[in-house]
Amino acid sequence: MSKKFLYLFKEGHDAFGGDQTTMKNTLGGKGAGLAEMTHAGMPVPQGFTITTEACTQYYADNREINDEIKADIFKYMGILEEQTGKTFGSIENPLLVSVRSGARQSMPGMMDTILNLGLNDQAVEGLAKKTNNPRFAYDCYRRFIQMYSDVVMELGKSFFEERIDAMKERKGVKQDIELDAEDLKELVKEFKAIYLEKQGEEFPQDPKEQLIGAVKAVFRSWDNPRANVYRKMNEIPYEWGTAVNVQQMAFGNSGMRSGTGVAFTRNPATGEKKLMGEYLINAQGEDVVAGIRTPSPISKLHEEMPEVYDQFVEIATRLENYYKDMQDMEFTIEDGKLFMLQTRNGKRTAQAALQIACDLVDEGVIDQRTAVLRVEPKQLDTLLHPQFDAAALKAAEAIGKGLAASPGSACGRVVFSAEDAEEKVKDEAWKKVVLVRLETSPEDIVGMQVSQGILTVRGGMTSHAAVVARGMGTCCVSGCGNDNEVKIDEEAKTFEINGHKFVEGDWISIDGSTGNIYGEQVATVAATGNKNFNRFMGWADAARQLLVMTNADNPRDAQQAVDLGAEGIGLCRTEHMFFAEDRIKAVREMICARTVEEREAALAKVEPFQQGDFEAMYRIMGERPMTIRYLDPPLHEFLPTKDEDIKELAADMGMTFDDLKNVVASLHEFNPMMGHRGCRLAVTYPEIAAMQTRAVIKAALNVSAETGHVITPHIMIPLVGEVKELKFVKDVVVKVADELIAAAGVDMKYQVGTMIEIPRAALTAGEIAKEAEFFSFGTNDLTQMTFGFSRDDAAKFLTAYYDNKIYESDPFQHLDQIGVGKLVKMAAHDGRATNPNLGLGICGEHGGDPSSVEFCHNVGLDYVSCSPYRVPIARLAAAQAAIKNPRA
Repeated sequence: MSKKFLYLFKEGHDAFGGDQTTMKNTLGGKGAGLAEMTHAGMPVPQGFTITTEACTQYYADNREINDEIKADIFKYMGILEEQTGKTFGSIENPLLVSVRSGARQSMPGMMDTILNLGLNDQAVEGLAKKTNNPRFAYDCYRRFIQMYSDVVMELGKSFFEERIDAMKERKGVKQDIELDAEDLKELVKEFKAIYLEKQGEEFPQDPKEQLIGAVKAVFRSWDNPRANVYRKMNEIPYEWGTAVNVQQMAFGNSGMRSGTGVAFTRNPATGEKKLMGEYLINAQGEDVVAGIRTPSPISKLHEEMPEVYDQFVEIATRLENYYKDMQDMEFTIEDGKLFMLQTRNGKRTAQAALQIACDLVDEGVIDQRTAVLRVEPKQLDTLLHPQFDAAALKAAEAIGKGLAASPGSACGRVVFSAEDAEEKVKDEAWKKVVLVRLETSPEDIVGMQVSQGILTVRGGMTSHAAVVARGMGTCCVSGCGNDNEVKIDEEAKTFEINGHKFVEGDWISIDGSTGNIYGEQVATVAATGNKNFNRFMGWADAARQLLVMTNADNPRDAQQAVDLGAEGIGLCRTEHMFFAEDRIKAVREMICARTVEEREAALAKVEPFQQGDFEAMYRIMGERPMTIRYLDPPLHEFLPTKDEDIKELAADMGMTFDDLKNVVASLHEFNPMMGHRGCRLAVTYPEIAAMQTRAVIKAALNVSAETGHVITPHIMIPLVGEVKELKFVKDVVVKVADELIAAAGVDMKYQVGTMIEIPRAALTAGEIAKEAEFFSFGTNDLTQMTFGFSRDDAAKFLTAYYDNKIYESDPFQHLDQIGVGKLVKMAAHDGRATNPNLGLGICGEHGGDPSSVEFCHNVGLDYVSCSPYRVPIARLAAAQAAIKNPRA
């Protein structure tokens, strides 16, 4: 039996037993929602879903829809004709459909949609006659020609929008809805002429050709630039593909008793339990999200169509109760009759996500473990985004106000295009920009991503700018043209609001929590705490099984990490302490020493500084573990390279220029990241390891005596690739440490372990575990050495790898679980086979990446370590991993 690539909405629920995960994987989020609403008896225009697997097949067949799937599409169109009593391609009673994307995970505005498909020169006359509404019929046709030309034939919207604007100017009107039937007929002629000019052929009149073209275009949009950027940002795998939904049209543009809108069962910005949404009378769905017209709040529908409003509220309540989560719904009203076009779990800000999760627990709808799964770990980062400084804000005066579309505060220089935003932020003087636009479009995604904030003239709370900004955690104020005197000229790069004029480069500040706009620089400060944060994170901590540590090299970072819930330091890079101004001279003396005695004399000057640093950090950490990595980088990094700097340093150190120049030259390496560094320094100069051991142990003894805390130093030897290396350095450490502890007359324990960051170390982990008490996977270097490219240079060519689907993401951001991950898993297994008590952790930047944290949980590591501000992300990711896949 051939594979089933299509499902009617009415068969989707039963086909998958109502299992939401399987339904979304096959039918996409939109198709799954339509199937569930149909199953529940809600007013859904009927249709069918072409599965995500059909999209995968389309790409496997060199971007063609094969004959089997084509035949099924027309077979299901026949079933839809029977359901609706209309005929696809008919003149007297035409069946018109929408063709819309629907990926497993919501990607608002990233892929394409075609409405009113099935119209041609004859059918539009039939529709006009049947509805006795020529204006409506030609409005549908001009929309279809424009969307088909843009989406399917990729002609672009601007040609058509220019004609619409010219028509409105000739007629002396401002809104599309003020154009009459004759105006729209004329636009249809002009649109078809544009198509003929650009394509060299007439606009297609065969509805079947239109349908296949549209389905292919939606599949193709899965791979468009903005979708690729969005997928990369949100870690959505390319191989998932998108489903396509073919659905009978419900017409929100058929008159003043018709309309279309988007609504949420709770406020997606704040989480408040209150229906929030917007709608437009006499419009189609794209008008709302595109921000072309300013919509009315959903509450006003109660005045205009009370029966429709009451029905909608009842359906919204049912949907939230069914999905047990805040819903994002699209609806259309056709001549006073409500139709539901979509429901999905709504995107929300971090503040709203925490509020909704806590409220649903308090309402008895979900339990705490389910609540923990409801917040995306990366969203927590947005809780740490800047807010305006209270004093600075008090002195500032708002010059206008828009809609508070996405919380947070932003201050930056004005730019008027996404391209300018991308380019300007590369300049240090333009590091912070605010993107000011008439309205944003999906093509602006990268520019939006690099901007501090987004300000739009048009659009509401559900416009493209608002939805995408909330998903990115970026401050956004939309629709500032609603209640202000606003002029914008994006080509001339000028913006004016209530008499205040801005040109490119002027400073502007916006508040996405209030909607206020300030025509000046307003200082920002770190975000304040969220009232639900500690409660929610308590639920997460109760669920997780991984410890979460931090990477910290100074007391400030250590304290910040502890405040954010870190349970220890998984990586303290001692070399960062060497660069401080009060000790760098002694470090350089050590490097330039000609004898062991000279080197030890220099190290004796460095030791008290190291000891003082460790004491300060031990006081903050208390009895939390602190893993101290010994000197790792090559020595040349501590010396200057320019002649003028060498000359100045030589004079300061009492050396000749030539002598110091020779030292610098002797330390030159062709590939320093694979050269004389890490444990290799300690093998060559064991006195360095001895000095660092004295500093660590003395600091621990002093703070332990001072505070009464039981401190157990964790000493980590970097870059080991051979067990004999580790033993050599470990013997130095043990000799010094044991002598100091014995002299102090105390029973202080300590551990010596190593970083696993060389593939050979992973391959021989069973041997290395004989000498190590813990492994810490340094996945930055392990990734670098496994892939064989430098993380400092890889960015120059990785873009081509993403574009050609060789890699989906940067392996330095997301752990390569197939290759590098296999080494981690192997080393963990072999190490524990030798030493069942071996500690296992990860301290590369992957320790704060949610998918990598989940991998670490699944392979049995004890902890992850990450930068301080990523600690909450790692805590939540570890909790979610434990809930999904609990360890025995």
